[in-house]
Amino acid sequence: MQRYSILWADDEIDLLKPHILFLQQRGYDITPVNNGAEAVELNESRNFDVVFLDEHMPGMSGLEALGHIKTAKPNVPVVMITKNEEEQIMEEAIGSRIDDYLIKPLNPSQILLSVKKILDKKTLVSEKTTSGYQQEFQRISMAFLDDLSHDAWADLYKKLVYWELEMGQGDQSMMEVLESQKVEANLNFCRFVKKNYESWLNDPNSKKPLMSHQLLKKKVFPEVNQQRPTFLFVIDNLRYDQWKAIEPELLDYFVIDKEETYYSILPTTTAYARNAIFSGMLPSEMAKVNPDLWVGEDTDEGKNNAEDEFLSRHIKRNNLSFRFSYNKIKKLEEGRELVDSINNLFGNDLNVIVYNFVDMLSHARTDMAMVRELAPDEAAYRSITKSWFIHSPLHEILRKISERKARIIITTDHGTIRVKKPFKIVGDRSVNTNLRYKQGKNLGYEGDKIIVASKPERFFLPKGNVSTTYVFAIEDQFFAYPNNYNHYVSMYKDTFQHGGVSMEEMIIPLIFLSSKNA
Repeated sequence: MQRYSILWADDEIDLLKPHILFLQQRGYDITPVNNGAEAVELNESRNFDVVFLDEHMPGMSGLEALGHIKTAKPNVPVVMITKNEEEQIMEEAIGSRIDDYLIKPLNPSQILLSVKKILDKKTLVSEKTTSGYQQEFQRISMAFLDDLSHDAWADLYKKLVYWELEMGQGDQSMMEVLESQKVEANLNFCRFVKKNYESWLNDPNSKKPLMSHQLLKKKVFPEVNQQRPTFLFVIDNLRYDQWKAIEPELLDYFVIDKEETYYSILPTTTAYARNAIFSGMLPSEMAKVNPDLWVGEDTDEGKNNAEDEFLSRHIKRNNLSFRFSYNKIKKLEEGRELVDSINNLFGNDLNVIVYNFVDMLSHARTDMAMVRELAPDEAAYRSITKSWFIHSPLHEILRKISERKARIIITTDHGTIRVKKPFKIVGDRSVNTNLRYKQGKNLGYEGDKIIVASKPERFFLPKGNVSTTYVFAIEDQFFAYPNNYNHYVSMYKDTFQHGGVSMEEMIIPLIFLSSKNA
């Protein structure tokens, strides 16, 4: 068992010997001193796991010693002990980054609780989390045997994300169990989608989830209220777990009114899913009704350059008459410009802000060795997303909006999955380059561990010619050509991709917030 060392400074340290003995009997090593100056000196020359400081000592006071200690070693935990209950003293100590605050007279249990909160918290939380997941494991596994609805699948995915975030870097063996359970969940989820996707699009009586092309009409337009502006943020490629990572950074500014999910259409890519959001149509409908806006697979032209016009026509088609703006942020400078001009948007009823950073990060992770090193797994990927968000113009934009009365909706168009297993496929030069879906007329593959749209019209997907077929990777697969197969595998294994079928790609966060301070 690890023994922790505690530095305890109090001008009446001799009177605290019973407390010191109590802690020593429970495995803590105590170094007692009777003045602040000696505490500062010892802190600089030795390493302690926690420092106890009496606030009122002759000579150098506890607050003065605290300043020196934190300057020398900012991360050492400090517990301030005082007889003084004045609010000013407490605020001064808390502002100096103490970790706990105890009022004399002390009792042994009070001291032990403080030590455990600081030193054993991670261990205690990890043990409690592991125990909780062990109890939940069987219930989740049994759920796979049921005929789950789309809502139940969304709840199950959110539950798996919850445990993944709770365990963090805890018990590695339990993390491996959770990873295995996520793999099993995705296998069953893909079977569910394979069985039901066509009926969601074609059968008016089927029990179907809210999908990309229905999002604005059913969830966003009803929120537009001319008494206050509505801001829709589409943060490209934002998975549900990444949303949970950045959520705490918004709680000082916003109240989270609702947290919902919807399902992305296939393919789970920006060109299809995001255009479906703004047009309110499925891809083949877009190609038919808006041929001047739709850009197919047979051209290298940008496929998301008409989102603002898709949105405008969508609003008119629903006989709505409100002021709106469309803003796309692809570069840091564009984000900073929007920070400076955000107040100009409050004259609109609806403001759509598409923020492309997360998508750029996922592609950069594939292409750039440095980012690849920084994001080797989901936990690191979430961490990079959170770090970026805290320092991004997007965070500042949201903070500025929170100062005034507004409705905020945060969502995305699709997620990503870390791919691990290559799946061999053959196609001619006209086949698209996406690693999670392919479309073409002469696709060759072996096995049935994919989803095939041999009749694209049933998936409401455009057909380049009579024999066009779409195939979608499932679980954590990625498509690789037999030519240069080893090169493909070494380059793309363990990268984050989208376009196929998985919980991470299809189950999309949809968050409704309102300003807290306005």
